[in-house]
Amino acid sequence: MSRLFGTDGVRGLANGILTVELSIQLAQSAAVVLGHQETHGRRPVAVVARDPRISGEFIISAVSAGLASAGVDVYDAGVLPTPAAAFLVDDLDADFGVMISASHNPAPDNGIKFLARGGEKLTDEQEDAIQRQMNEAPHRPTGADVGRIQRFADAEDRYILHLLKTLPHRLDGLKVVLDCAHGAAAGCSPEVFKAAGADVVVIGADPDGININDGYGSTHLEKLQAKVVETGADFGIAHDGDADRCLAVDATGTVVDGDQIMGILAVALKEGGRLKEDTLVVTVMSNLGLKLAMQREGVRLVETKVGDRYVLAGMKHGSYSLGGEQSGHVIFSDYATTGDGVLTGLQLGARMAESGQTLAELAGVMERLPQVLINVKDVDRDRAGEDAEVQAAVADAEARLGETGRVLLRPSGTEPVVRVMVEASDEEQARREAEDLATVVERAERLLARRPLGRARARALR
Repeated sequence: MSRLFGTDGVRGLANGILTVELSIQLAQSAAVVLGHQETHGRRPVAVVARDPRISGEFIISAVSAGLASAGVDVYDAGVLPTPAAAFLVDDLDADFGVMISASHNPAPDNGIKFLARGGEKLTDEQEDAIQRQMNEAPHRPTGADVGRIQRFADAEDRYILHLLKTLPHRLDGLKVVLDCAHGAAAGCSPEVFKAAGADVVVIGADPDGININDGYGSTHLEKLQAKVVETGADFGIAHDGDADRCLAVDATGTVVDGDQIMGILAVALKEGGRLKEDTLVVTVMSNLGLKLAMQREGVRLVETKVGDRYVLAGMKHGSYSLGGEQSGHVIFSDYATTGDGVLTGLQLGARMAESGQTLAELAGVMERLPQVLINVKDVDRDRAGEDAEVQAAVADAEARLGETGRVLLRPSGTEPVVRVMVEASDEEQARREAEDLATVVERAERLLARRPLGRARARALR
């Protein structure tokens, strides 16, 4: 069997790839690997939650049935964000958790994501162990040893109280528009912002099972931008379907992305003596403008590969307190084990209230350099790292850009695609360099494909 787990759990078309049968099998296997192997005979406990997709109803039922049939007590937290599920696993001292969501994907998709003890993301080794266990006979206790399924009645209240406890300053006097993407944050995000003192306007908070991420949320910011300007709000926050990230909009409707949000919060934490080792963890895709700004502010950057799991690993390695991605995944290790869009929005609002500055003024901590990204499709993903012509073209581009720009060639982890990213102080130059490099990548692939000796031999003779 090919590897089931992707970068964020098992995800695919609900009732197509992700069936009831697969859901039960995954749950029964996870019960063994994450539950019984760790509890030494004690009946394990799991927290399950979902976003409001219609398919989540049958998938969470299948997962809960699979867990209970394998001797796991199940606490069903209902519709909640992914970071809420992670928090509740830790808060309840559960053995593991399961989140049913496909994040920012359209409604027909869904996914199963497992959380280890403490609300941590699984390691590759744990995921592989679950997949191997699927080839073994399931653990099937009988009588009093089967698991029980019960409603986790105060799950949302626990999460909201936790978020409010993290606030360094209330949001009184601020007006905010929240776009909940018709997703998992539709209930708790407006409630917690109101409890924090903000005047709240809500859009995208009427989930019907099939409208999640449909024209709303962090991948569709137009409605949020318009509503912020229309209502005279101080800022806006956009969540994705499972609310593990957020993007922001200032009072003029200008987008404030994840890099700018991290820059604002890194400076705030540093000023308060709460930025451990004065270090911010980002991915290689973060804008060069953030790096230059943090150098000026005395904040060190640690770069990782793209993906929040790599950011988390980098943060753990150095025990750092803040990290994230340009897409809006922001991780506060003092309060969360994963990206949390509601928490991030609250902290951003608190910084505005505490400083008395507008979001536009705060975002001015960094100048976002023009960044052009081109996906070169249907090519060998390993080409960028080994082809001499491509590497020479990269070196030439870097020489032309100098200190005010950079080049990044990154193979996709899932597709035959090489991503060509160029940053420069001038957008026209960035686009020209990116297009020229994309042409070189395509040409190198075509030339090698014509060679009759095979790829490895052709490279050896070149």
